[in-house]
Amino acid sequence: MRFAPIPASLPATVPFTGPETLERRAGLPFRARLGANENGFGPSPRAVAAMAAAAGESWKYGDPDLFDLKTALAAHCGVTAAHLTVGEGIDGLLGNLVRLLIAPGDAVVTSEGAYPTFNYHVTGFGGVLHKVPYRNDREDIAALIDRAGQVGARLVYLANPDNPMGSWNSGADVAAMLDHLPPDCLLILDEAYVEFAPADAVPQIVADDPRVIRMRTFSKAYGMAGVRVGYAIGAPELVAGFDRIRNHFGVGRIAQAGALAALEDQGWLQQVIAQVAAARDRIGQIAARHGMAALPSATNFVAVDTGRDGDFARGVVAGLAEAGVFIRMPGVAPLDRCIRISCGPQAELDILDAAMSQALTRQKAG
Repeated sequence: MRFAPIPASLPATVPFTGPETLERRAGLPFRARLGANENGFGPSPRAVAAMAAAAGESWKYGDPDLFDLKTALAAHCGVTAAHLTVGEGIDGLLGNLVRLLIAPGDAVVTSEGAYPTFNYHVTGFGGVLHKVPYRNDREDIAALIDRAGQVGARLVYLANPDNPMGSWNSGADVAAMLDHLPPDCLLILDEAYVEFAPADAVPQIVADDPRVIRMRTFSKAYGMAGVRVGYAIGAPELVAGFDRIRNHFGVGRIAQAGALAALEDQGWLQQVIAQVAAARDRIGQIAARHGMAALPSATNFVAVDTGRDGDFARGVVAGLAEAGVFIRMPGVAPLDRCIRISCGPQAELDILDAAMSQALTRQKAG
């Protein structure tokens, strides 16, 4: 079979190996699933009930205009429905955005070690990635701006708060960078973890600003990663472009019903945010007890500095996997001295604590 030129030049790639794949390889299920930044505290019971009710009508396609969900999101975000597009999680939205704006050879700037799925989309549509290193475990806004100017970037990607480090830049600094990007350059502001962030990390940017698109999701704080619903806030002219290329039936009827009910249950959201904060503290205590340091986090995971190098951290990840605990780690030095642990229920953190001793003992002996 003859592929088109761009995909023919690329390797078959899966940006993240799923925990299910790892379980099949090991022949055992994980006892603690703390690696994929999922929300182990679960979705709102109202969302579960809404999805169960919608299941009986799953013979119908979902509303291709997503009218009810977009109307509710507009009210929640203080924008109009024309400022919103909804897609199959932020991953799906990133793919559509790159397809919409990037021609083969166009320059795109991101951080070395930042979200690999974005890079996957850029290379898949023929864009050219230019990367800058993190600085003090945070994405370096000044370096992103400088590189964008040097290469004439069409897109700049910034996650705030950040994955994989959990760090964040101030909202004022993020907003100020818009005045320093090249003409015709769009800032992609990935705000997947915005519900967990301190108020001063959220930039005050008007929705009509054509220089930025903000992406948010129901996968993290709302606990619906398996449903795949994300949304983007941007200027209406940009948002309208998504209708030229998006899968209009990509967000199904059950997903739309669940996301709408989850959005309406802000009480559950606040409860989850409190549980995540408590779990971050517990992970920090576990890290300290085992001679490691938890980095400050504004997300639903914690990057833990092992105090060693990437080889040591990879050994800890492997040792925990053997003990039935799934975690991940950054893939690029010097970030890879850390391991990354998702916030989860107390029982799973107890398992992590016990398994950590075994994994560390094995690594230090090795």
